[in-house]
Amino acid sequence: MTAADLRRTPLDAVHRALGARMVAFAGYEMPIRYTSELKEHRTVRSAVGLFDLSHMGEIGLTGPDALAFARFALVNDPGTLEPGQAQYSMLCAPDGGVIDDVIVYRTDPGYLVVCNAANRDTVVSHLAALRAGAELDVGVEDRSDRTALIAPQGPRAAELLAGLTDVDLDTIGTYRSAPGQVADVPCLVARTGYTGEDGFELFCAAQDAQRLWEAVFQAGGRFGLLPCGLASRDTLRLEAGMPLYGNELGRDVNPYEANLGRVVKLDKGDFVGRAALADIEREGPRRRLVGLVMQEEGIARHGYPVVEAAGTHQPTDIGVVTSGSVSPTLGQRIALALVRSDAAEIGGGVAVMIRGRPCRAEQVKLPFYRRPRPTEERTT
Repeated sequence: MTAADLRRTPLDAVHRALGARMVAFAGYEMPIRYTSELKEHRTVRSAVGLFDLSHMGEIGLTGPDALAFARFALVNDPGTLEPGQAQYSMLCAPDGGVIDDVIVYRTDPGYLVVCNAANRDTVVSHLAALRAGAELDVGVEDRSDRTALIAPQGPRAAELLAGLTDVDLDTIGTYRSAPGQVADVPCLVARTGYTGEDGFELFCAAQDAQRLWEAVFQAGGRFGLLPCGLASRDTLRLEAGMPLYGNELGRDVNPYEANLGRVVKLDKGDFVGRAALADIEREGPRRRLVGLVMQEEGIARHGYPVVEAAGTHQPTDIGVVTSGSVSPTLGQRIALALVRSDAAEIGGGVAVMIRGRPCRAEQVKLPFYRRPRPTEERTT
């Protein structure tokens, strides 16, 4: 794909005016950073960062059978959602492999499925094929091109938005949403995100994106707001132990291997992948996602082999690193890895092969970082 083939969000000109470094990502040209990854990361942990997520896919499910269709297509149970509530879920293939992880919002009318940008076409085609074979009265509408998504994330996000919206933010709990005006722009205001911090995701019409971004950006100055790119978003989600499709999730990974078996509702009735997932749940997954903290110099990167802890014998491969970086908040070298289930144990020692040398690492409980409760003092 050449640069001319890449899609651009409605905020492309804004990013360039702010001096963002733009890169190809998931078929889009997106800002990876505006200042430094470290500065943007720490701004989200201590104040508020502003992200353009308009590359994500938004798919509406409407009609009398929208709920029945969503329950068949997704592994979680959207039938438990109250109006305004959201739910983390996945689309799986018949063999249990993950096609994509999504957030489902119960809206009026129907449901809004938000998928990863790289999987948008796959998800839309998958849902269309399911609808064709299900004989249900449901509409599947790809709204991605006409929808923008702007996300203020951080402990001061609520303070910032409170001065811009008629929505009572105190009534929107985590994984809930409400329609309203933000800076006189009609939005769906959702208390969701991918940073491990409190924050919001604002869905609006694409033609309103620049007006909304500029209003939030200008109002955010006194709250310490900075625009943030994809690089800091990745280290933030890694600290929070959140999976990334293409790293921790994929067609060759099932939800149980990614420690997301709690999302799979086997008792809700038939759905795509149910038989295979029931077998995996009963027999146990072959691999498990674990957190690693490196005990020696070196950063464990995606694709590096994980081996048994160094000893007198030849180390044996037991897994692979899926994501790794230096944690800006914790000051440690952290990683996620898929390892054999019989080798996955909190506190257990393993090694990561870095440039041909086994480097010691300890398995730790996830997430690496959990945001302080409101009553706790923030130290970052």
